[in-house]
Amino acid sequence: MTADFLIIGSGIAGLSLAIRAAKHGKVICLTKGSLLDSNTAWAQGGIASVLAESMRDEGDSVELHIADTLDAGAGLCNEAVVRTIVSEGANTIDDLIHYGVDFDKKNGHFSLGKEGGHSKRRILHARDTTGREIAEALVAQARITENLILLENHFAIDLITTGKLGMVADDRVLGAYALNRDTGEVEIFRSDRVILATGGCGKVYLYTTNPDSATGDGVAMAWRAGATIANMEFIQFHPTCFYNPAASGAEARSFLVSEAVRGEGAILINQKGEDFTKKHDPRGSLAPRDIVARAIDHEIKRTGAPCVYLDVRHKPTGFMKERFPFIYDTLLRFGLDCEKQPIPVVPAAHYQCGGVVTDINGKTTLRGLYAIGEVACTGLHGANRLASNSLLEGNVTARRALDEMLAHLHPNRESVELMDIPAWEHGDTAAPDELVVIYHNWDEIRRLMWDYVSIVRTDNRLRRAATRLRNLKKEVREFYWGHRVNADILELRNLVSVASLIVDCAVKRKESRGLHYTTDHPNTKATHAIDTRTRKF
Repeated sequence: MTADFLIIGSGIAGLSLAIRAAKHGKVICLTKGSLLDSNTAWAQGGIASVLAESMRDEGDSVELHIADTLDAGAGLCNEAVVRTIVSEGANTIDDLIHYGVDFDKKNGHFSLGKEGGHSKRRILHARDTTGREIAEALVAQARITENLILLENHFAIDLITTGKLGMVADDRVLGAYALNRDTGEVEIFRSDRVILATGGCGKVYLYTTNPDSATGDGVAMAWRAGATIANMEFIQFHPTCFYNPAASGAEARSFLVSEAVRGEGAILINQKGEDFTKKHDPRGSLAPRDIVARAIDHEIKRTGAPCVYLDVRHKPTGFMKERFPFIYDTLLRFGLDCEKQPIPVVPAAHYQCGGVVTDINGKTTLRGLYAIGEVACTGLHGANRLASNSLLEGNVTARRALDEMLAHLHPNRESVELMDIPAWEHGDTAAPDELVVIYHNWDEIRRLMWDYVSIVRTDNRLRRAATRLRNLKKEVREFYWGHRVNADILELRNLVSVASLIVDCAVKRKESRGLHYTTDHPNTKATHAIDTRTRKF
């Protein structure tokens, strides 16, 4: 199939771009699972934006939002990018409302929340399932949009480039190979405008708040195609993932308790009921996520306790059920009434701040390839993402990427259609006993990343991780080339690639900054406060 725009991913970035792009040509949107299987759909807190003056929190301004973002980013944000994305946020909120997103209101005005690192209330939300509200509205709009083909269960394997076909003089993207999971066949999708909107890589860690689909596919594909990747050492750990070892099931292991709960007054306490966070930052439980996650990690290691607690018992009866019904009901299903008992929590992998290096318009270093949303490294987040800036970034860069493509990258469908792209060659089907090894490798990668490349790092742990990952990459490569591809093999291949990129980037950063904290280099170095786009690994 050939398209003017080939979009890989179906979160806020991918779908908002797809809907807009369909007015200008044929769009194919691939997603490896269902359209609602995205990090966007799992987002609870909301989307940060400074609204028109009559609708914003008293004293809030675009300049304050910029300042909060720069502060959270620990000296590594690209200020020009921050200024652009924050300034354009309000206009994209209008787009979402037009598509049917119903943000909470009070007395006719938007009900704005507050989260860690924000100096004012500026988080638009739909109770505590904002991402789901946005995702469902975008999917509904996409399904009725002409010129837009939505293909679920299509797992993009690799980008097709002229370089890979031997035409190195003009390296550009030509499309992608994708596995049709319903038929088991690999199909060719042709386009000279390919947009990665694949989300993040949370599943590279043993404990994560992300859905199972977050296996770093876009970063791995871009890396194999020759695009520049940067700052993958900055993996954000959300401070408050529900901790309940007695509960079973994926939801129990990855259930996020939104930062917005702390924004409404919840306090982190230890087993003695002490607010330990104030020892680490005067903002306490509402400090930026890197600080709070390290404070929790320090407290758990200091006391030997398995977790800390989020306390909302001081709030009025009924408050949690009204403001955070999804969180309240989910905790209740696990046997915990959060209005009477403190919520046990631990940090878990949540968001990648690095990724495929792009400019403010999503343009990568490979001609015709764009990346938007979490998969991209625009310079907005720096060394630590400010809460609820992710949905904002995806929505703004989707609009800017389309404008850039329409203005500067004219489609050349005829040449793409005539290009001789070889058909996919299948390997043999993996034997059942070999599949066991695949699953073992999957678990081993996630566990070693959690043990060696987590919230606090050391040179020795990073070296151990790098050594083991080299061996795992060799094993995975043999599986990939020796067997017929399936989703498990493809995800494992991407996981080991992304894990290696995280470790390689972490080894190169000989300082502690934002989300990258190492006991061997505890200080922050002024010489390392550089534009993210200059770091190429």
